[in-house]
Amino acid sequence: MTKTIFSGIQPSGTLTLGNYLGAMKNFVDMQDDYNCYFCIVDQHAITVPQKKNELKKNIRSLAALYLASGISQDKSTLFIQSEVPAHAQLGWMMQCIAYIGELERMTQFKDKSDGKEAVSSALLTYPPLMAADILLYGTDIVPVGEDQKQHLELTRDLAHRFNTRYNDIFTIPEVRIPKVGARIMSLNDPTKKMSKSNPKPKSYISMLDDPDTIRKKMRSAVTDSEGGVYADAEKKPGVTNLLTIYSLCSGESVESLTERYRDSEYGPFKEDVAEAVVSVLEPIQKRYEELMASEELDIILDQGADQADRTAKKMLSKAERAMGLGRGRRR
Repeated sequence: MTKTIFSGIQPSGTLTLGNYLGAMKNFVDMQDDYNCYFCIVDQHAITVPQKKNELKKNIRSLAALYLASGISQDKSTLFIQSEVPAHAQLGWMMQCIAYIGELERMTQFKDKSDGKEAVSSALLTYPPLMAADILLYGTDIVPVGEDQKQHLELTRDLAHRFNTRYNDIFTIPEVRIPKVGARIMSLNDPTKKMSKSNPKPKSYISMLDDPDTIRKKMRSAVTDSEGGVYADAEKKPGVTNLLTIYSLCSGESVESLTERYRDSEYGPFKEDVAEAVVSVLEPIQKRYEELMASEELDIILDQGADQADRTAKKMLSKAERAMGLGRGRRR
């Protein structure tokens, strides 16, 4: 039986090269071998204040980037979380079996609430909604970065708790962290992950950056004063990060690149890394512009929401019956 994969990304700004190489690129390959659900988790995005028009734009933009990167509506189900009501419904049910203590231990809650006088209660309770996102589709595998591992462990705990307390209906998902490219690092601080939320634009490459911007950012990327193009995460984190980016964009191994640039200065090496990135992103950007300017994007999202809704309703109905909710007649 074909295994199911679920992944969700928040529409909180344009994806970075790190998002593409660490996740999106892998998703494109996975859809040939798995039953894939790719969800734009807009309900997670509103755990912090959002501007209405900006959020709407980000939702469509993210969907277009999924498709432009190679996600196919014929192979995968791409949809918007808020357009499938079962997510919020099962999210409440998961919240009812989660404990405050385990939610307060979530590292991301601690980080995002630290030092703030008032935070949304949803920052505390959104992990049960994340669990619902995953469990609705009988998910076998969830590909995530290291920073989401704690939330996935909670999802596994909640699924097991529900199965033990009520009825054994949820698949316990497996956490899968990519071994290569899972953490593309910041260009100006290679000890930190590349992030679209970083206030310094030179720290990341956006998937929609034009070629000249990519070249400028790559020229200013941090390396070191030692010289020598080779991978050493501790001694040369900047160079190691650039080698990883180059390898993932070109398909050439880090070892082969190290041999080729053994006697090279950093300048020419950075220029070649930039061109490898441009060659990957330019066709994606062209397809993205086509999708944003047509009705095709909305048609695909409508179809995805319908497909996801049918599957999610079946699992929600099972969960409601297991908990004793409703009369078991309407759906």
